[in-house]
Amino acid sequence: MKTYELLTVFKPNLDAEEVDKLIAKLGENIAAFSGKVESTDKTGRKKLAYDIENFRDGFFATTTLTLPADKVAEFKRQLKLNDNIIRTMFMAA
Repeated sequence: MKTYELLTVFKPNLDAEEVDKLIAKLGENIAAFSGKVESTDKTGRKKLAYDIENFRDGFFATTTLTLPADKVAEFKRQLKLNDNIIRTMFMAA
């Protein structure tokens, strides 16, 4: 299993409780793919460098996780299907 870092930008019209639920759901998805969440850092609401889907800011969260290499493509696909996530950056740590 490799270690990865996932930066997630959530829609700004969500409240803090909803963002916490989405981060918990993300952890459940990682566990479903035989992975493990090492740590999660909620950076909070920040202004974006440019508009994404007509949003000027978003809630940022960074998650360090381990995931089998053969599950990465499907996990990325699942991230794109989530309507509350406006941008992700998935990289090997």
